[in-house]
Amino acid sequence: MVAAALAAVGCGGGDDGAQAATGGGPPATPVDVAVARVDTVIETIRATGQIESVQSIELRPEVEGRIVDIPASEGTEVAEGTPLFKIDDVQLKAQVDRLEADRDLAAQALRRTRELLERNASSTADLERAEAAARSAEAQVELQRVRLERTVVRAPFAGVVGARLVSLGDYVTTATTLTTLQTVDPQRATFAVPERYAERLARGQRVTFTVAALPDRRFTGTVDFVDPRVQLPARTITIKARVRNPDRALKPGMFIEAELSAEVRPGAVVIPEDAVLPLGGEDFVWAVVDGKATRRPVSLGVRMPGFVEVRDGVSAGEQVVVGGLERLYEGAPVAGNVVERR
Repeated sequence: MVAAALAAVGCGGGDDGAQAATGGGPPATPVDVAVARVDTVIETIRATGQIESVQSIELRPEVEGRIVDIPASEGTEVAEGTPLFKIDDVQLKAQVDRLEADRDLAAQALRRTRELLERNASSTADLERAEAAARSAEAQVELQRVRLERTVVRAPFAGVVGARLVSLGDYVTTATTLTTLQTVDPQRATFAVPERYAERLARGQRVTFTVAALPDRRFTGTVDFVDPRVQLPARTITIKARVRNPDRALKPGMFIEAELSAEVRPGAVVIPEDAVLPLGGEDFVWAVVDGKATRRPVSLGVRMPGFVEVRDGVSAGEQVVVGGLERLYEGAPVAGNVVERR
């Protein structure tokens, strides 16, 4: 009987020791955790748009006449001042010759009037009329010479000549479109962004974009125009960025997908994107504090491939759960395995 009692006491002591060894609580849940780190993030605004020429015009003649020469070919790149079209100038040359003769006669009449006035054989009024006639004759000559010079239609700036809309022998007027001319380097990337970004827009910002026709290339430009008006009804603001085009790859009208660098934050806190749990229109993360899981609401910012900026809710150096989230609850003990994401 004594031996049986001692055996019973011995068994009871063993159970109490097992409970003490386990601490009386649930075991720690193994999870993967990542450390929130500090990084530089660039807040971008995405939009679609197109390529435009910095300068683009429709060329029209300043005098009427018949086309007698077309020195420049369609699609060629020309320098400023290059002759593009020549209009018949025979009549204008004859008019210049006649007006020069009238000017010479007016100058002779002025000299005679001055000589007569010195001998008191003419009046001051006669001299004034002669001077006015001489100035008028000279002005007529200069005006006609300008018209004669403008029978040659020249490129007002360097660029590429567009499709020719007239042929040799065509009679043209000042309303006739001869061709188009547009600049090629630099070009402009033009797009529109929602008005809610108005305070973040400024000249000098960096723009990167891709072109549908050139999927393997990425271009960079600098904002040189921010429209001071909001366009209705879409309530957008037009942005134009100048971009170099030395190889002439960018052509007016090309479709682009642009990203505007609106703000650069060098001290931002970032975490892996898979640590974020969207729930009920809000975002949460599981943070590990003193070996236990706690759920925190977070305010997110810029998203990058695999990572997201946390503006509020997590500090740099804290651990957030990225694997095993489905087994967690508030205050759950966890055994974190730190993983690095790049």
